[in-house]
Amino acid sequence: MDALFVAPGTSLYYFTGVRWWPSERLLGLLIPQKGEPLVVCPAFEEARFREQLRIPAEVRVWQEDESPTKLTASVLADRGLRTGLIGVEEATMFTFYDHLRQAAPGLEFSSADPVTVACRGVKSAHELELMRLACEATCDVYRAVFASLKEGMSQSDVSALVEAGYAKMGLRGDAMVLFGVAAALPHGTTKPQTLRDGDVVLIDDGCKVEGYCSDVTRTGIFGRPTEKIRRSFEIVRNAQDAALDAARKGRLSGTVDDAARGVITAAGYGPDYKFFTHRLGHGIGLDGHEHPYLVRGSKTTLVPGMTFSNEPGVYIPGEFGVRCEDVMVIAEDGAAQLLTPEFQVSLEKPLG
Repeated sequence: MDALFVAPGTSLYYFTGVRWWPSERLLGLLIPQKGEPLVVCPAFEEARFREQLRIPAEVRVWQEDESPTKLTASVLADRGLRTGLIGVEEATMFTFYDHLRQAAPGLEFSSADPVTVACRGVKSAHELELMRLACEATCDVYRAVFASLKEGMSQSDVSALVEAGYAKMGLRGDAMVLFGVAAALPHGTTKPQTLRDGDVVLIDDGCKVEGYCSDVTRTGIFGRPTEKIRRSFEIVRNAQDAALDAARKGRLSGTVDDAARGVITAAGYGPDYKFFTHRLGHGIGLDGHEHPYLVRGSKTTLVPGMTFSNEPGVYIPGEFGVRCEDVMVIAEDGAAQLLTPEFQVSLEKPLG
């Protein structure tokens, strides 16, 4: 690639420190192989943009009656890029890519993922510490919320407790809360639920610390679990252990899903996606879900500093669902390491 083109979104923040909402007005970052980055910016937004910019960069502006993509093509030509390959970051709107392609017919375009994903996918020690803090905050909030459950509560009541807990820490976060049969749907239902004796209680989501995400799920029990629920929890936890051990430097990402799915299938909850209905995990960092992913057949080579959710589940339609989710980082040696304080211990004490 001779240059990268990055539109507003998480990658723009990652490379420049600028948070900018996507709109119909093009703001684009161009990162050439050599030389200073440059930005194409609406003229009336220049001062606001420069206020946030944390890197040296040339800024070219366009007026409301001008074409920002023609300006971008002109800027590239000024840098000697009339031909060559431009990598386009994945969040770029198609309309911007399409107009830039027309404005610069001598250029070729491809996905910038090999560069942007490789950069964002491997976290520094500081990024990992921010994620660890977010995970600790999430577990602290969940611990208080599980201790506050009362019969008759609605899902929204419990979600409000989670949000209030984060607010007391000066953080923003939220939660998806599922009771009983609703937990058999991994991402829930719009139908209202009230908490009753014997219900599983599944709480999933997280918060951000300095932009870096947590994503934690704990499944508890309100009352006493049936043997089927208890066994399902034990299977899910065993699958988490297998995934943590499989997530090692040099292995392919898909093999981590294979390890967890193998445990669940061997316990009778197979085949394939029948009861464990989703991939094992997703990358996590500045976005709650980001590349790379732990899914069957994926061939990303795991390297130290990559971070993932580890979230196997067993979902039995019409009865209940159990999911445990923790965040892990690929280590220099041996099995992956947890960024959450610890795996879930039991259904009765989901946070120890």
